[in-house]
Amino acid sequence: MADRYLRWTHTGPGRFLTRRLGLPRPEVLHRWSAERPTLEGGPLLHLSATATGGCDEKELREALEGCGLPVVRERTDGEGRVAAVLVDATALGTVAELSGVHASLHPLLRRLAPCGRVVLLGARPAPDDHHQAAAQQALEGFVRSLGKELGRGRTANLVRLAPPAGAESAASTLRFLLSPRSAFVSGQVIEVAADGTVPDPSDGSPAGSGEGSGRVRGSGTGTGTGEGRRVALVTGAARGIGEQIAGRLAREGAHVFCLDVEQAAADLTRVADRLGGTALPLDITAGDAGARIVEALPDGRLDVLVHNAGITRDRRLVNMAADRWADVLDVNLASVLRTTDHLLAAGALRGSRVVATASIAGIAGNVGQTNYAASKAGVIGFVRALAPRARAEHATTVNAVAPGFIETRMTAAVPFVIREAGRRMNSLSQGGQPLDVAETVAWLAEPASHAVNGQTVRVCGQSLLGA
Repeated sequence: MADRYLRWTHTGPGRFLTRRLGLPRPEVLHRWSAERPTLEGGPLLHLSATATGGCDEKELREALEGCGLPVVRERTDGEGRVAAVLVDATALGTVAELSGVHASLHPLLRRLAPCGRVVLLGARPAPDDHHQAAAQQALEGFVRSLGKELGRGRTANLVRLAPPAGAESAASTLRFLLSPRSAFVSGQVIEVAADGTVPDPSDGSPAGSGEGSGRVRGSGTGTGTGEGRRVALVTGAARGIGEQIAGRLAREGAHVFCLDVEQAAADLTRVADRLGGTALPLDITAGDAGARIVEALPDGRLDVLVHNAGITRDRRLVNMAADRWADVLDVNLASVLRTTDHLLAAGALRGSRVVATASIAGIAGNVGQTNYAASKAGVIGFVRALAPRARAEHATTVNAVAPGFIETRMTAAVPFVIREAGRRMNSLSQGGQPLDVAETVAWLAEPASHAVNGQTVRVCGQSLLGA
């Protein structure tokens, strides 16, 4: 659904009235396209918060090469706009050293281009050093506040390295956050694991050690499912966010199995045919759903599993019938658990990426959605608990995305006043697009994202609701 207010604020009368009345004026976000694949407005500044220490310079520069921006090390009192700023604060260990963060960013924030990026690179707070822990935890509050201050479509995020992880483990995360693909992701803290290299257990090496990033089939094109193509399954793929996720994975060369209920078979077939994928009309809550999925796969294995199917049955708890509760929990949570368990037991997930869809409702709660919020909070718990075991036993990562207000058919049906409030109650003052969720899923699904595990990343424009 079109955001008429956003369009109006970029007209002459709209600009005048928003300035006079102090109304929000959302920026038209720069999202990825083939014509505009990188950030614009200048180079990427690489700065250090401390005079000594930090990431290995060569490793970090190599990690930043994929961002498509010239990387510059310069004094912060220079001139000219910059597209993005990366501040290396990994060596920061005292409260006094936090002044280096201020000194790095204070002089140049006015130079940051619209839709620019600020990324802080920090370290995991150390349990045995309360001074370092205090300083590193301070970065989280700093980034969340900065994201709310920047305006003009700019974002701020924090990437934490868990020792002994180096900059190379964060390469895919930095490429994502320093690109137009992360347009609706702000105020997030993403940890890069120390044991980021994940081998394929089928090669005889123990999971969690050695070299490699799991089984990778490449990114070839075409319509077949043969060697050279990754295989992905997206549930709830007939429309909306699921359709965008399927399309985004197909754009990366994956053969996508598009799953949805039989009632949506016509739309599902249309999507699968357009993407050169395979339609799989199936009720994900069926007891044999996992077995039927394995049977449909060309060699019984998946590179990417995206749990996107979900429903709402909203009522205040006092008015909620038992079947409305049970249906939402079954589709949104129980089916995720059953299907994943079956695919793991069947050996279909080895060196794979599992991404589940949570929601900010599962973090902050929502009136009339006790069932939905419970199911989405359950998804977060599922990810947190399964991730370390899936990595150790199956060389598989498990993560979640938590969308906020996304412009879909469902939100278009929300009453006008509530819909407008949902759009404006975030740091970017607008709703997100299904593509924003799809881009985040695609990053987590990359073979190179093997160091990101057990994370729930909010795609909400830094919503004012929740943590």
